[in-house]
Amino acid sequence: MGEVKKRRVGDRGQITLPKELREEFDIGGGDEIEIRKESGKIVIEKPITRDDLAAGYRARADQLRDLHEEMGGVSQEADEYLGDVPEWE
Repeated sequence: MGEVKKRRVGDRGQITLPKELREEFDIGGGDEIEIRKESGKIVIEKPITRDDLAAGYRARADQLRDLHEEMGGVSQEADEYLGDVPEWE
């Protein structure tokens, strides 16, 4: 767990997120955040955007493509090493 930051809640329930956290999570003035109760705690997080989802899907597709290329010749190598598979009876 990270360093604990304390903030005082204003009369209208407002708090200021520490600058380090705003920068780390790319939260700026006017951005929306999600606030919910979870396991007896208040959770504040930046919602996932369509751009975030698209970037995640692209990264996963790249990983799968790399794996496919890496494993492409494995079956052929195994056949060459082990020979033909015997017939099932």
